[in-house]
Amino acid sequence: MTVIANEGEAQAWLRDVLGVDAAAMKRLARLATLLAEENERQNLVAKGTLPHFWQRHVVDSAQLLGIVPRGTMPQGAWLDLGTGAGFPGLAIAALEPARAVTLVDSRRLRTEWLARAASQLGLQNVTVVLSRVEDLPTQLYSVISARAFAPLDKLLHLSARFSTPETLWLLPKGAKAAHEVEELPASWNHMFHVEQSLTDPQAGVIVGTLVGQDRAKTKSSMRHTRDLGEVRGAKR
Repeated sequence: MTVIANEGEAQAWLRDVLGVDAAAMKRLARLATLLAEENERQNLVAKGTLPHFWQRHVVDSAQLLGIVPRGTMPQGAWLDLGTGAGFPGLAIAALEPARAVTLVDSRRLRTEWLARAASQLGLQNVTVVLSRVEDLPTQLYSVISARAFAPLDKLLHLSARFSTPETLWLLPKGAKAAHEVEELPASWNHMFHVEQSLTDPQAGVIVGTLVGQDRAKTKSSMRHTRDLGEVRGAKR
């Protein structure tokens, strides 16, 4: 897979591969301005990434829309957890203004800015929620994303209740994406795999569905851990 290396390639990929129209490109350009302005007031993103906005933030988010075969992306509501500066959630909302997108973050200043940005971009499809994930009311979503929000096992414990076996999980991760999937306890019944990121040759995106958690396996694992601890304690 070719990794997008600069701003020109990023914008060309959006137009030519993803098929982003002029209106969406204009919204994203406006988002770049809003982000740079707000970044002077609060640290939304690393300042050094602003000159690489299209590559580091937009394509890094937009690639989620093209990471599954064409026509198989669920069309329902999208939940973005720990959305931070709005990536990938706000970028997805700008690209797909007909899709309901919920952005969740536990930091008030972030959520206040996200609400202002969505309003200034004319995005009526965005709901911004100030909350910790564990305090969110349970609601089901068609797509769930989280950009380096938490290790996979912890993320699933926090947010599996928002998904069905048909929900698509799209989780941009760093170099440890494959390791996180491999290390996921056997109690999680899943169909996850890793796709290489378009913006970082060392990074991956965890993609797939979650059937649920096998409680029997969870209890067995807990007993094994407890017994192992008792054996270790007896040897001391």
